[in-house]
Amino acid sequence: MIPRYTRPQMATIWAPENRYRIWFEIEALAAEAMAELGAIPAASARAIRAKGGAKLAAIGPADIERIDAIERETRHDVIAFLTWLAEAIGEDSRFVHLGMTSSDVLDTCLSVQLTQAADLLLADLDALLAALQRRALEHRHTLTVGRSHGIHAEPTSFGLKLAGHYAEFARNRKRLEAARAEVAVAAISGAVGTYAHLDPRVEQHVATRLGLAVETVSTQVIPRDRHAAFFCALALVASGIERLAIEVRHLQRSEVREAEEFFHPGQKGSSAMPHKRNPVLSENLTGLARLVRSAAIPALEDVALWHERDISHSSVERGIAPDATVTLDFALTRLAGMIDKLVVYPERMAANLESLGGVVHSGEVLLALARAGLSREEAYRVVQSQAMATWTRLGTPEGRTFRENLAADPAVGANVAPEVLDAAMDAARHLRHVDAVFARVFGAA
Repeated sequence: MIPRYTRPQMATIWAPENRYRIWFEIEALAAEAMAELGAIPAASARAIRAKGGAKLAAIGPADIERIDAIERETRHDVIAFLTWLAEAIGEDSRFVHLGMTSSDVLDTCLSVQLTQAADLLLADLDALLAALQRRALEHRHTLTVGRSHGIHAEPTSFGLKLAGHYAEFARNRKRLEAARAEVAVAAISGAVGTYAHLDPRVEQHVATRLGLAVETVSTQVIPRDRHAAFFCALALVASGIERLAIEVRHLQRSEVREAEEFFHPGQKGSSAMPHKRNPVLSENLTGLARLVRSAAIPALEDVALWHERDISHSSVERGIAPDATVTLDFALTRLAGMIDKLVVYPERMAANLESLGGVVHSGEVLLALARAGLSREEAYRVVQSQAMATWTRLGTPEGRTFRENLAADPAVGANVAPEVLDAAMDAARHLRHVDAVFARVFGAA
């Protein structure tokens, strides 16, 4: 995490203060469950909650340093925390962590943090979806050229482009919801997951109070396939971000200029060239997406742990859990703002659409000739030859439009009436079913 790409809402989730408060909550809930079962004195559970809770409510930099100092000696983070906690609780601290192992605290805490992060990311996705829907509806019937291989293909609508991105992010939202549910599990099962020193009802109590499910079978740790699914879901969201960012980057190119990022008053594009308006946000989003995706492979590799537990996953997760969620949170927020303020140039879209002399209508002309009785092979030959003649002579004195070249072709004139040819070259025909697609994506909006 670096401040430049960190929002405080997400940073707070991974701050030591939040982590230690969750650790304490797990310990306090476990003690309260044990007291209910008669395993420890009820008064001790109350003392743990009261004294420890007061200490955690006021935790600050000096406390963090004290825990760190203890860890430098013990070389164990959970023991360092428990030692610090015992200083506040006193004699009743002997009932803290009773029968538990470090992973009970660490893994359950990570589940809480990941669900907290997922909730924030889901809210981010909702904001992005709202921006995409608003702009898609705004440009539902704004004609633009579709491109395949980066080359002009057939007309489409700019709103339909955005609707496609909306649908992808809606799918990604469902994936993240599923990943959140999969990782939202607690494990309070002891040294190798056998509950040898714990009643399973303690685990159930802790899980319920934390809003988690109980891990089906924990082997001391929560199986890491759950976490791998979570980070793969984040990676898919990141890929969706990059796909949309690349679209904006292309559309902002000087030769295209169909849409561009909002250029703020006082913003500078280049230290050397005052005219520059660069797609810096979408370029930044492309880079951030790469960082988020980089967490997926280590998360997948964390699945294969030795026997009931090793800690090869621990160092990985200390890095990728905060970094991937913080980065994705920032990227989603940036993308939502970029789409909300995106400057769109419909006139430029219309000009680009016809910039190749009308050859983008070749597909409908091909169909018109086929309907008139020509074989598909012959129709294709005729249309392609006139399209190439249009393409190669664009801007030259002898250059003619695609419509003019077609009208001069005997095979066309003998089979297709001028009004049929005109209808085939009407770009509006490509918008006929846009509303039906929008109904699938947005409902009756």
